[in-house]
Amino acid sequence: SPSTRNCPCKMSQLPLKSPLASPVSEGTNSRVESLDNLSMDSFWLEVENIKQSAEAEQEECSLADVKTQEEGEAEAEWLQDAGLSDLLGDRASENDNIVLLSTLTKTQAAAVQRRLDTYSRSRRRKNKHPVRDVRDIFGVVSSEVYSPFWFSEIQDNFSSVAETQDYSCPVRNPGKEEVFNMDVAYSEQAAVLLKGLFLSESRKLKDGNALTKFKIPKGRLGVTRIGDLSAQDMKKIPTLALIELTALCDILGFELKRNKAPKLKTTEKRLFGVPLHTLLENDQKLLPNTKVPLLLQALLSCLEKRGLETEGILRVSGSQTRIKSLEQKLERDFYTGLFHWDEVHQNDVSGLLKRFIRELPAPLLTAEYLPAFAAVQNIPDLKQRLQALNLLILILPEPNRNTLKALLEFLSKVVARENNNKMNLWNVSTVMAPNLFMHKGLPNKIPEGKEKQLAEGAADVVRMMIHYQDLLWTVSSFLVAQVRKLNESNSKRYQFCDKRIKNLLRKIHADKDKVEKNQAEPSKIVKVHASLLLKDSLEVHLNNATRVADVLRQFQKNLCQNGWNIVNTVNLLKCNNSTECTNLLLYEVGGNIGEHCLDPDTYLLDLYHINPHAEWIIKQNPSYPRMF
Repeated sequence: SPSTRNCPCKMSQLPLKSPLASPVSEGTNSRVESLDNLSMDSFWLEVENIKQSAEAEQEECSLADVKTQEEGEAEAEWLQDAGLSDLLGDRASENDNIVLLSTLTKTQAAAVQRRLDTYSRSRRRKNKHPVRDVRDIFGVVSSEVYSPFWFSEIQDNFSSVAETQDYSCPVRNPGKEEVFNMDVAYSEQAAVLLKGLFLSESRKLKDGNALTKFKIPKGRLGVTRIGDLSAQDMKKIPTLALIELTALCDILGFELKRNKAPKLKTTEKRLFGVPLHTLLENDQKLLPNTKVPLLLQALLSCLEKRGLETEGILRVSGSQTRIKSLEQKLERDFYTGLFHWDEVHQNDVSGLLKRFIRELPAPLLTAEYLPAFAAVQNIPDLKQRLQALNLLILILPEPNRNTLKALLEFLSKVVARENNNKMNLWNVSTVMAPNLFMHKGLPNKIPEGKEKQLAEGAADVVRMMIHYQDLLWTVSSFLVAQVRKLNESNSKRYQFCDKRIKNLLRKIHADKDKVEKNQAEPSKIVKVHASLLLKDSLEVHLNNATRVADVLRQFQKNLCQNGWNIVNTVNLLKCNNSTECTNLLLYEVGGNIGEHCLDPDTYLLDLYHINPHAEWIIKQNPSYPRMF
């Protein structure tokens, strides 16, 4: 009914950019039609519950209204967030940005050029001080899309690899496993598809669980998950992911609009309505290394213990009066340990969970990128939707990303108990979508008559995040390679002069020759350290078949048979007088990486050729048990 859809909470939508609007909208319509048999009753019921809760408390917006940006402002903010702020202003200098620019693919470079060009034109229109032409930075314009010569030389090999790969899948079979390529930049893959060689079609989802299975092929260097990289290296990922997401949207014909970061109002509360970073700062004073707010951990733990089997959990709303009273008790007693969870009804706990998410002063998916998350539904190809989601999750601030992961893991557990709780993947998605995609502080941008389409699209995005979360929390190999390149160049701190580009290219080709020479080596003897466990190091003979798992097994064998001098056996798992190697991890430290927890299937000789100056260190598998 109309009354349920005129909610004070808003949903933003990312507009399409012509001339590709028609094909995209057709793909979206076909997918929405296929969802007609999947009930949206839970979605609108949840919207009505949110509306009633907001009206009862007469809540005010906690976010300032998002103002429309003038021409050039969005591009300036984008360049700043992309780590290219030194290219702005009257005395823009590429010296500090040349390292980042040198790592970009052709499609990524083109995305940067477009925004620099728009920014420069807007500056000239405003009659401000002269700014350098974009060609002064990127070289001579050769076509509508600029092609700076040093990018072309650096990326020729990369592009040739991209063009030889087949990224197409004209018809998808939900029961068949497909390859999800993370070795080549997503935008480069999309550019190959755009040439018309491989035109993929939209699929129709037959039922709530008919989702295609994807497999990430493990290359010789294994797969990197979020959390495998050091904090120092992870700080570089959002910048690279933003550039790649923008390039992908450019190729697909989307305009990547972002909301301007709003100013948050302060609150006297300690739990509900408090920014995530503030919650974590307070929680870390009690429990260092806390990654997810303790209140959210407690809510999820309570529901996992007593609510997973409850029919209609998350969908059946608890008493609003009781939920408000419980919120007040939590504000007073949570940190003192006097709050008794076993006395709370499961439906009230699920209400508190959804209220906690809604009451965050900024959306969990962030005010800046909520429109982009909502717009993923407009991409007709499932694989490209997942590529965009993967990049968006990498862009999220760490507190938001960790909190979202904890929530999605819990939602997966709810779906796994579908036979008992009657909540399948689509049911859970429709209930949670309003809590993630609607926020009282964001302006209403829903076109009239589009409510149903946007609601189903938002639920579909939540469904993808739940179902494909393992894939989405992976750091693509091409991004890890760019981080390595950044670290290599930053460590040498080249002082570029007039011949800086030639020197850079000469250095790249020299390194390439060196790598090719190293790759000719059939074997290598290296030392693996385990200083926290042993005083001795392990000498390992590497060949083309040596994997991380082999080294850990060799370490385990020597640890048990040779009587090494063990420094610290605390927490080492013992079983029949042997140490379980599953509790041990091998890290790559230094060289062109900060610290990298290695996939057990990584081939170490290949890794040595990529990073010959790194140390390899065996450490115990860190565990972060939930504490309440």
